[in-house]
Amino acid sequence: MIAHQETSVPDSTALDIPVPPRDFGVTRRMLLAVLAASIITPLLFLATYGYFGFQTRIADSTEGIDRLSRVAEEQAVKVLDVNQEVSLRIMAFLGDDGDVPLRARQQSVHRFLRQTAERVPSVFSIAVFGRKGNLLASSSTYPVGLQSIGDRSDIWSARHAASAAVGMLRPEQISDPARDVFDVTFPRYDSSGQYLGVLAISLRRDYFSSFYDRLTAHDRALTVGLFRSDGTTLVRFPEPKARRAPTSSQPLLEAIQANRQSGRLKGFSTLDGVEKLLVYREVGSYPLYVTSGIPVSTVTYRWLRHDGLIAIATLVPCVGIWFLVVFSLSRLKRERTAWDRWKAEFGMRVSAEATSRQMKRMGALGNLVANVAHDFNNLLMVVKANMELARRKHFNGLEKEVIAVERASASAEVLARRLLSVARKQPLREEFVDVKDWLEREASLIQMSLNERIRFHIRSSDEIWPIYVDQTELQSALINLAVNARDAMPGGGDFTIRTRNITLDTSKGSLKPGDYVVIACSDTGVGMPASVMQRAFEPLFTTKAANAGTGLGLAQVIAMCEQARGTARIESEEGKGTTVSLILPRGSGQAEAKAKATTVSPSPPVTVTEATKGSILLVEDNEEVAAGLSAVLEVFGWQSRHELTGDAALGLLEDGAKFHLILSDIQMPGLNNGIDVAEKVRRKWPKQAIALMTGYADEFERAKNAGVTILSKPFNIDDLQALLQSVAPAIR
Repeated sequence: MIAHQETSVPDSTALDIPVPPRDFGVTRRMLLAVLAASIITPLLFLATYGYFGFQTRIADSTEGIDRLSRVAEEQAVKVLDVNQEVSLRIMAFLGDDGDVPLRARQQSVHRFLRQTAERVPSVFSIAVFGRKGNLLASSSTYPVGLQSIGDRSDIWSARHAASAAVGMLRPEQISDPARDVFDVTFPRYDSSGQYLGVLAISLRRDYFSSFYDRLTAHDRALTVGLFRSDGTTLVRFPEPKARRAPTSSQPLLEAIQANRQSGRLKGFSTLDGVEKLLVYREVGSYPLYVTSGIPVSTVTYRWLRHDGLIAIATLVPCVGIWFLVVFSLSRLKRERTAWDRWKAEFGMRVSAEATSRQMKRMGALGNLVANVAHDFNNLLMVVKANMELARRKHFNGLEKEVIAVERASASAEVLARRLLSVARKQPLREEFVDVKDWLEREASLIQMSLNERIRFHIRSSDEIWPIYVDQTELQSALINLAVNARDAMPGGGDFTIRTRNITLDTSKGSLKPGDYVVIACSDTGVGMPASVMQRAFEPLFTTKAANAGTGLGLAQVIAMCEQARGTARIESEEGKGTTVSLILPRGSGQAEAKAKATTVSPSPPVTVTEATKGSILLVEDNEEVAAGLSAVLEVFGWQSRHELTGDAALGLLEDGAKFHLILSDIQMPGLNNGIDVAEKVRRKWPKQAIALMTGYADEFERAKNAGVTILSKPFNIDDLQALLQSVAPAIR
């Protein structure tokens, strides 16, 4: 309730700020209605007008080609009627003469046929064929020789036709353009009905073409044709650009079968492959048809050219209205945005101030935690150093008490590490970890963090990559997750750790492209709501009862992962459990070499009498820590000199002082901290042995790059012994 009051927007009158109109919804709906009407109404009108206009254009075009086909039909009927009369005159002249009598008077027949052909413009030639198809006389040739068409099926079919029936032969396509003709045949019979042969009249195709040319002069998109009842084309104007062989037109034949006299259809022409509107008409009583057509694309283009101008003229003012409405909507949107911003401004300011205060509190808390842990580590160094002295002096009857203090200091050391880890300032002891083997070794410790009602499982394949982490931090993270899982499953359940390898090709959040190992810890507990899941990694945030949790568990998990250059993810659903995935980068050879270079190799402990005599410059700003370390060094047989700052230590070295080992803290007052001292000593006295101590990780990476041994406070006396042992050979 308090948070709600803090972020609520104050009344405009109280702030004395003019309020823009708030009823944006009604205005927007009105503008959208106007926009819809200005779009739908003209488009509906244009669609209706265009549809009926196109249908009218189709109807007009169809009527036009229908009239054209009637004219073409009349011309063809006249030509064929003339040929019919010519054939009757020739039949009367020939009489009942058979093959022999006609050959006997071939010259007179030739003269008569030639004179007849010359009087009829449409006729190219006239020929008489006998019973077996042999040529008996011709208007164009004398004598005729031994020519025969007896092998043609249409000649033989004419023998069975009724008297005076007309047959249309296939057009003769000859190289000579003057003889581009087609034949009209008439069967001959004597007075007794006996078949005598065939009279063939060759008609000029150009006679028809020239007529069709004049007929379509007003519109060159029109086509006119003459074809037989079987679909064979006799004349076509204009000629197709890619002329094809005569073929049967299935759509046309199907239309003729449905209506023999005349009809209309739309389809693709078999001569040029163009979709057309076609009209066909039967040529009188002859087995011929005329067609006239126009391409559908031409009709469509003419329709678009006419109605398109009307559409443009109609849409121009509509477009102006559209732009005006869109502009009004855009302005209305900006006004609403300004109003919303004005409303949200106060809330945003309150939220920003709250966030700023939270960030300052978190930063101060981190620094406080780090400083407390750092000072705590120094105190632990004093305790551990004096406990080691007590151990070396055989306890003097206080063995139980010292051991109890040692156990307490170990617990205190764990707490200090956890505090520094949460503050991201814990010095890491990174090393290569074989995940599968490490989990098997740590399984018993993780199991101890659970209870007997929880079943623990590890699912890990043999191909898991190694990782480069601080084992202690990783162990603490898994124990924290196990403790959280135990608290989430009071009635028991399953806690499972699964591992897998992943490769990222592109950056994903804070993760860079590369190879990673995922350690997913899942439980079957109560889960957590989204509001809790968003804050789960925050330091000191906890949903547990008072004194039941510190709020450092998941904060330590995310801190450990991020310090190892990885991250952590939470997936949870109420009633279905929680999965926390630790995403850690795959270990590399470079990291392994670095780890070996900065790790102090353990060595057997030395006794006081075995210690190598030498001198040590101890640089430590905490006098109590320095006093404890000096006492331990003296027990080991080493002489030490203490300086409080790095500046004093460098001045001492500049004056010519010599030491077998320089042991310096990193965090110190003055111009030069411990890392500065190490770098300057390396440059000026490269053979000088130097080691650094720290309980604070602000510049831990820089310290590693300096190439010196690093002891993390509070370190064990065994680590100090190993360091002294490594320096001892150089003294001898």
